[in-house]
Amino acid sequence: MTACPCTSGRAFDDCCGPYLAGTAVPPTPEALMRSRYAAFTQANVDYLEQTLLPETRADFDRKQAEEWATGSQWTGLEIRSTEGGKPGDEEGWVEFVAHFRIQNKDYVHHESSRFQQRDGRWWYVDGIMGPRPRSVQKIGRNDPCPCGSGKKYKKCHGAS
Repeated sequence: MTACPCTSGRAFDDCCGPYLAGTAVPPTPEALMRSRYAAFTQANVDYLEQTLLPETRADFDRKQAEEWATGSQWTGLEIRSTEGGKPGDEEGWVEFVAHFRIQNKDYVHHESSRFQQRDGRWWYVDGIMGPRPRSVQKIGRNDPCPCGSGKKYKKCHGAS
C-alpha cells in the first residue's frame, strides 16, 4: 500500500489516485484540494490545469507550476478548515497549509481556496494567501439590539 501524499491516511489508490487517473471526480472541495496537492507531488500539471474553472485557465502558467512541482519536495498537507461544499452548495472554501522543501529549506504555502460546483463537479476558482477574511456585520445605532430586547441598539447594549 502506498500512502496518499495528501496525508489523508488512506492508500493512494483509494484516495486521490482515481481522481488523478481521471476515473473519478472529487466529490467535495476538500477532496479536490487534496487531489491538487497530490498532483503537485507528482508534477501532474495536466491535472492541475484540468481542475481549474474553465474560464480561469487563461491565467494558468504551466511552466511555473511545473517548475514549482518538480523543484520541490512535498512534505505534508494540513487542512485547517472547510466551509460549504456540501450537497446542494454551489461554493466551498478550504483553508490549507502545504509544506514543501526547496534546496534543503522548508517552506509553507498557506491558502484559503475557493471552489465552485458546476455541472455536477467541483472546480478550483482562486485562492487568497492565509486564512479567509471574515466579515462582521456592523450594528447601527438605530438598528434593533441583537440581544432580542426589542429596543434600539443605542438604548440597550449600545448605550455608553
